Amino acid sequence: MDPVSMPVLAGINLAISIGLFFCLWLVALRLKDASFVDAFWAFGMVILAITTYWLVPADTERQLILVGLCSVWGLRLGLHLFGRWRRDGKDKRYTNLFARLEPKGFGFARASLLFVFLPQSILMWLVSLPVQLGQYGSDIGYLAMAGIALAVIGIVFETVGDWQLESFRKDPENSGKVMDRGLWRYTRHPNYFGDFCVWWGFFLIAAEAPWGWLALPGPLFLSWTLLKWSGAPLLERGMADSRPGYADYVARTSGFFPWFPKKSL
Repeated sequence: MDPVSMPVLAGINLAISIGLFFCLWLVALRLKDASFVDAFWAFGMVILAITTYWLVPADTERQLILVGLCSVWGLRLGLHLFGRWRRDGKDKRYTNLFARLEPKGFGFARASLLFVFLPQSILMWLVSLPVQLGQYGSDIGYLAMAGIALAVIGIVFETVGDWQLESFRKDPENSGKVMDRGLWRYTRHPNYFGDFCVWWGFFLIAAEAPWGWLALPGPLFLSWTLLKWSGAPLLERGMADSRPGYADYVARTSGFFPWFPKKSL
């Protein structure tokens, strides 16, 4: 099978992404809950990486590295988020979103399609551009090796951060307390910082491929999301109201990029 062109690949993968999220929307209609979509964002990245591997059958070192790293990242994160949804139930972010839209005439079906599943299908495709366009390259150079190292660091950082937080929450004595141990001592969002490293690492791997730099909007949008939109800012607004002592934690701990905590005055 000959490799498809980049525009054709992009179109096929966008159609796959929209089709996948449309099916998930149908599931959400039955459950009356859209919270599970976060887990399938990570799974969807893996699906697009694999479909690209099938559509660009070169079996190059770059392809195997991108698909392998994306699969490790996506399957780990997806299973983690899916388990959290099964345990905790509906996500307050989505509950609040639908509550704000209902007075404007948006029922659950229309609101979840237009404001959750359809946008996420397009944004997932956008963010995953590095693992799509990067599979057209072959040789691994210094830039790609730096990207591999950065992606591995991100996967480890995110995995350790999530494990530390889960262990903290399982201890009844920590109920209502602020997690400020382990990696959380050096950044308030080690999981988001890990994601940041992973996708900038994937971009560096892709940048050596022909036209791989066109994947730049993916990590740029993800970075903006994590830093300015639905990542750290949204989470911190809720934490400030529900966790006594969180303001002190904010004052001494780096907001995103890991750094040594400030000494108390």
